[in-house]
Amino acid sequence: MIPVRNMAGTRVAVLGLGRSGLATARALEAGGAVPVVWDDGAPARERAEAEGLEVLDLTRAKSWEGVSLLVTSPGIPHLYPRPHPAIAAAWAAGVPVDNDIGLFFRSFATDDWDGFATRPRVVAVTGSNGKSTTSALIHHVLAESGRPSQLAGNIGRGVLDLDPARDGEVVVLELSSYQTELARALTPDVAVFTNLSPDHLDRHGGLGGYFAAKRRLFAEGGPDRAVVGVDEDEGRYLANQMAEGAGDDRVIQVSSGQRLEGTAWAVFARKGFLAEWRRGRQVASVDLRDVAGLPGAHNHQNACAAWAVARSMGLGPKAIEAAMRSYPGLPHRSQRIAEAGGVAFVNDSKATNVDSAAKALLAFPRIRWICGGLEKEGGLGGLAPALGSVAKAYVIGREAAGFARQLAGIEAEVCTTMARAVERAMAEAQPGETVLLAPAAASFDQYDSFEKRGEDFVAQVRARLGAR
Repeated sequence: MIPVRNMAGTRVAVLGLGRSGLATARALEAGGAVPVVWDDGAPARERAEAEGLEVLDLTRAKSWEGVSLLVTSPGIPHLYPRPHPAIAAAWAAGVPVDNDIGLFFRSFATDDWDGFATRPRVVAVTGSNGKSTTSALIHHVLAESGRPSQLAGNIGRGVLDLDPARDGEVVVLELSSYQTELARALTPDVAVFTNLSPDHLDRHGGLGGYFAAKRRLFAEGGPDRAVVGVDEDEGRYLANQMAEGAGDDRVIQVSSGQRLEGTAWAVFARKGFLAEWRRGRQVASVDLRDVAGLPGAHNHQNACAAWAVARSMGLGPKAIEAAMRSYPGLPHRSQRIAEAGGVAFVNDSKATNVDSAAKALLAFPRIRWICGGLEKEGGLGGLAPALGSVAKAYVIGREAAGFARQLAGIEAEVCTTMARAVERAMAEAQPGETVLLAPAAASFDQYDSFEKRGEDFVAQVRARLGAR
């Protein structure tokens, strides 16, 4: 646990009592603060009371007497599409609003660091797609290379649930736009921007607001080094904003698909080969095509970003390559779960938007595609360039028929349920094909989370393979 510093004796409100909210309340107590907590759900409030926390309805104006700070959980809107009533009440009472990320950056460094031989560092990763894989891969490479490391944020543990830093440790944080948009302190040593595609637009008031939330990590964070994916205009803009000129190697540009020139430090992948260039010459090259945990061009972009971070930490190319080859991948992200009769089965349930699904579709040569769910803004038009490898689509979700009608140019069967989609895809799949779950939609019409959806896919596949 990271005790929250400089809040001893103060009364601090915590809104939202999920994983990060409860960790925040405990960390506040550990630092001597007095947390008062609220959640809109009765079961969450009951769990908090069972832990001895004071539960107080923060939507009421009188609850704010004596409160010096509100810490809100990332899933709770504070501006768009409308502020949560408790946040509006905090504004009215003149109480500052922060989140656990802000508290972490204000509390992580301690006087104990004066005795360390090597100062701990923080790597923060944001972007639309690939940030979980990039974060986990950085953590894996560091750990395999003997560097102490912890992984937290939007993946795994809440940031305040981390252990206090050890000598030379690197903390890797995956940060969503929900986390970066509100944090009052953002001071990573290395900041990573993977890419940008339309997502969470209602929460941020449009694409510009969404990008602005990501950009805060760089513009307000002031990292010592920035690793920036430049395959979209937003990334190119950000790299230009961060660099003092073409010779500024504090900015490492990364790409999947294009050769990067005219920059002091670049890492890019083309046709499956990663290359690192510094000051006009190539200093490393790796063949990624047979790295099982990183299939496809989108994962090669993730590998480039992780490579750049590891190199900025002083790791050598051979050590990084060896660690990447042992990377097992993450559940629900291009996760190869089985192969039978020459047919591969891949779970990419995390492909919840059009861009991430398109990248998954481009990773395999011939696909039986399971897709559908709660459609996001913008429609499915962005999938068109990636549909050439799709032999047939099997559409799930409550609005499966409407989803299927948008898949012009390919055969699509309305299945509605995962069980039916897996049954039909397995019945028709031929050797050399891949049965791929890459929904291009949120899960909430049928599942509590993308993880539950992926687990259902895995269970259905394994049950049918076991029955053969």
